Amino acid sequence: MINKIPNHLHRYIVEQNYDNYTQIDQACWRFIMKISLVFFKDNADKTYLKGLQKTGITIDKIPKINNINKALSKLGWGAVCVRGFIPPQAFMEFQSLKIMPIAADMRSHKNLTYTPSPDIVHEAAGHLPIIVNKNYSKYLGEYGQIAIKALISKEDMNLYYAIRNLSDIKEDSSATRYMIKKYEKQLISAYNKITFVSESALLARMNWWTVEYGLIGDKNKTKIFGAGLLSSIGESENSLKSKVKKIPLNLNCIKYKYDITEQQPQLFVTPSYKHLSKYLKKLSKKMSYKRGGVYGIKNAYKSNTLCTIEFESNLAISGIVENYVTHNNKVIFIKLTGPSQISFKNKQLNGHGADYHSHGYSTPLGNIIKYKKPLNKLNPKQLNELNIKKNKVIKLFFEKNICVFGKIIKIIKKKSQIILITFKDCYVKKNKDTLFKPEWGHFDMIFGGNITSVYNGPSDRKQYYKIINNSINERKYIIYNKTKKISDPKLELYFKKLNKLKERAYEKEEIKLLYNNFIKNKFNDWLFKYEILELLKDEEDLWIKKIYKDLEKKSLINNDIGRAIKRGLELI
Repeated sequence: MINKIPNHLHRYIVEQNYDNYTQIDQACWRFIMKISLVFFKDNADKTYLKGLQKTGITIDKIPKINNINKALSKLGWGAVCVRGFIPPQAFMEFQSLKIMPIAADMRSHKNLTYTPSPDIVHEAAGHLPIIVNKNYSKYLGEYGQIAIKALISKEDMNLYYAIRNLSDIKEDSSATRYMIKKYEKQLISAYNKITFVSESALLARMNWWTVEYGLIGDKNKTKIFGAGLLSSIGESENSLKSKVKKIPLNLNCIKYKYDITEQQPQLFVTPSYKHLSKYLKKLSKKMSYKRGGVYGIKNAYKSNTLCTIEFESNLAISGIVENYVTHNNKVIFIKLTGPSQISFKNKQLNGHGADYHSHGYSTPLGNIIKYKKPLNKLNPKQLNELNIKKNKVIKLFFEKNICVFGKIIKIIKKKSQIILITFKDCYVKKNKDTLFKPEWGHFDMIFGGNITSVYNGPSDRKQYYKIINNSINERKYIIYNKTKKISDPKLELYFKKLNKLKERAYEKEEIKLLYNNFIKNKFNDWLFKYEILELLKDEEDLWIKKIYKDLEKKSLINNDIGRAIKRGLELI
């Protein structure tokens, strides 16, 4: 499974350096899983508990992603370790290959009940358990296949970077309130600059209200299956309360925006996992990759990102749509900017990669005036009448006064059909406007015809990304294995000492001595106290009872941590 990952996705894969996890990290994982198991046994979809066992999720310690990958391979899936937020299209491309990217990061102690940043709790304990359900697994794969084709806008990408930066800074123990405010303002600015809802944004909304925050059943009796809820011990509890509106799932869910930094005011309920595929199919019919034509080109132009335009002749051009001309509801001229590619049946044509078309590409597509047909529809006799032969100087007249004039120096055919001709000393004009000049080099004109599909990314990804390294903003993904900065080294030392005691036959007095030293040095960490209480829960000593009273008092505070501690105490 992992062997089929294309090279351009390898930049996001990192090693899970297990030694980077602190004892505080391990304690956070244990506590989350301890209270999650009991809560989700009754409140999650029945698949949950079986899913934990079958996907390699360990309960008493942070799981190893290599072990998860081995477990998933038995289910027809795989897993790779990544660092934090990876670009949405990269995530979906992994998912389309039935590979789950799992963020190696572990949420901080302060964000134990919920973190906006992807971490191993969310990616493993959240996303994986329900994957053992065949209908849900099928939906995930289908979603990935469709989502990678959804046109993503430049505005979407700016928003992604703003979200990623804010989530990273919130998980940085050294971040000041001023720094967090700065990135919060940048996120607000990115939101405010969104001028339209792209296809990718619509797919993201569907993903949010299903895969991330989905409920199953009916609105009167619901169970949790969304990863965002399965990994949030605070919001999962709140989600089932009546104050959160429950709406039967339908395609209208894509009209609802979401805020990753806030708990959700409404959730959607699907009666079954098969219904997820049903609505996904309905949504896909509205997308450019299925509709093509002027509709697809308009969406690509608005998106202003790398896309592919496929034609009925099996040719495809990839680049950023800079301009286009339409006539009688058909696209008759396209101009791409940035590194571009020409492909046939998803294989790059030799010599027509992003290195050769480094500054863009343009081509007429409309009817030849004389025959009222596009070039790909002309028969051999008509092509001969136009003098389309090597070393001939010709002039072709297209609709809307578009004219191509130059000398043919190369003709490319597939199965005796011409698919592309190359001119030198070529002019392309529309009325008095010059669209191409001889000094720009050779002009390559495709025999395309009608546009059948428009979708995100290049046609031949492997060849395109051999040339184009689009990782300028992704450098941080190669540095996960640096030594983790411990937010509180002195507190970590206490967790380490307690863990060493647990690993051998300890005496109660040894723990008491450690605890007294903890108090003497004015530490008051609730999780450390909880770890001690778990070990000595059957003891009646006054100092142990005092720990319980301290935690009980904290559990009465009406916030997510307070409620989480209360749930933890109920298990002791």
